[in-house]
Amino acid sequence: MTSVEEPARPNGRIRDAVRTRAEILDVATQEFARAGYDGARVDEIAARTRTTKRMIYYYFGGKEQLFTAVLERSYGVIREAEQGLDVEHLDPVAAIRRLAELTFDHHEAHPDFIRLVSIENIHGAAHIAGSEKLGRIGSPALDVIRRILESGRESGLFTADVDAVDLHAMISSFCFFRVANRHTFGALFGRDLVDPAQREHYRSMLGDMVIAYLTADRTAG
Repeated sequence: MTSVEEPARPNGRIRDAVRTRAEILDVATQEFARAGYDGARVDEIAARTRTTKRMIYYYFGGKEQLFTAVLERSYGVIREAEQGLDVEHLDPVAAIRRLAELTFDHHEAHPDFIRLVSIENIHGAAHIAGSEKLGRIGSPALDVIRRILESGRESGLFTADVDAVDLHAMISSFCFFRVANRHTFGALFGRDLVDPAQREHYRSMLGDMVIAYLTADRTAG
């Protein structure tokens, strides 16, 4: 990490460090999502935040560390939502449907997150692998899924022996595809997957698909 001394503040004005970092991360998120890691420019981010490249280096150390910080904050948003999910009062079917809806709603509301994850996959998840923060953050959703699955099996509502990570992947796949592949899918099939008029249809379809998987009778197979 490059060591950069704190630059002098214009007119001697002391800027709020927390606010400045947040502003830089807001613009950096947009720029990385728009241009990708390779195409994004720190100079452009600095210009749009009315700060300097030197200030960005002071706070983050460089472009690579800035992108990692953007990923950490983006993943933090959905992890915070997962931690706040209260499904303990629901029966297992309603609980797993609510969890699926949470992912559906988040991915739809945060298209930049979808693009950032796609970009990070192009880079082999190198930034995530190098982030201690992301290594510790885990996924609260997995703990919730495990509890719901256990409750569902004990009650006899869920007949399938399903792994929590596999179910998480199933839910995430549908939600991710719907946003990430919106334009190509629309060009090929003439259907907009994020058409507001079809939103509840796809939201319900996701829940129905998950419940059907969890309650399927696989004994014949």
